[in-house]
Amino acid sequence: MTATHSTPGTARSTGSTRRPLGSLSVSPLSLGGNVFGWTADEAESFAVLDAYVAGGGNFIDTADAYSYWVAGNEGGESETVIGNWLASRGNRSDVVIATKVGALPGHKGLSPATIKSAVDASLTRLRTDYIDLYYTHYDDESLEVAEFLTALDDLVRAGKVREIAASNISAQRLEEALACSAREGLARYVALQPHYNLVSRDTYEGELAEVAARHGLAAVPYYALASGFLTGKYRPGTHVDSARSGRAAGYADTDRGRRVLQALDTVAAAHAAEPATIALAWLAAQPTVAAPIASARTIAQLPALMAVAEVTLTEKELTLLAEASA
Repeated sequence: MTATHSTPGTARSTGSTRRPLGSLSVSPLSLGGNVFGWTADEAESFAVLDAYVAGGGNFIDTADAYSYWVAGNEGGESETVIGNWLASRGNRSDVVIATKVGALPGHKGLSPATIKSAVDASLTRLRTDYIDLYYTHYDDESLEVAEFLTALDDLVRAGKVREIAASNISAQRLEEALACSAREGLARYVALQPHYNLVSRDTYEGELAEVAARHGLAAVPYYALASGFLTGKYRPGTHVDSARSGRAAGYADTDRGRRVLQALDTVAAAHAAEPATIALAWLAAQPTVAAPIASARTIAQLPALMAVAEVTLTEKELTLLAEASA
């Protein structure tokens, strides 16, 4: 099964129905787990995860590297929180767990030995015997694609991983990987996790998106809300107390950032919705996109994200947002 596609500029319902992603079936919002064990402690994380699933969500995104950058952390904190939640709720078969390999200090790169060691560590922290979607977090250009694809194929054959995907990879290397899988009969990337949002379009649109469309890959964009900027909280002259405020506030001082916020405000008012909902709905309506990723530190932040499943933007609204973000 392949990702659902639409023609640029046309309306497409994001709907609450599941989207196909390889052999998997995922909800229209992927819940980002980067905050778990970082800005959200275990109790807060459990509350968010419970509310997300209660609202119909089933697609949880994390990485072995989350959140080694925090003082006192060593990586794996997010996976550990999610694993504890899965064990306490007994709902492993009801959710799609995506994690990543290649960015954690001590498990950097994609050598076969690194992949083998890293996946076992992730499985232990997640308290499960399989990972639904396993991403190469960053491409490892020191290796031929066949080296790490063979290692990933071994994981699929062993039942440790159901599907594989890529993040932070060039269009050329993605093409090489897909061709190698077809030629050698190896597990094939079914999804791509690109940096993509209303104020960062050239990080996906163009050659990379064309490769995804040509091969039927589902796109699962990260930084879908531009580190919180597209929630509308970060505006010129305002200060937000957040671990990500520096990056988000930078967009507010650009012409494009101001244009996008104005367009989001206009469309949000028409739908009686939050700017974050509209930003996610625009992304969800783009060709190849299966489910944008967004994280919530508290339950209060979740409704605006989950509402993407209920909002359908008109062709005029999609065009307004696209022109503002050009």
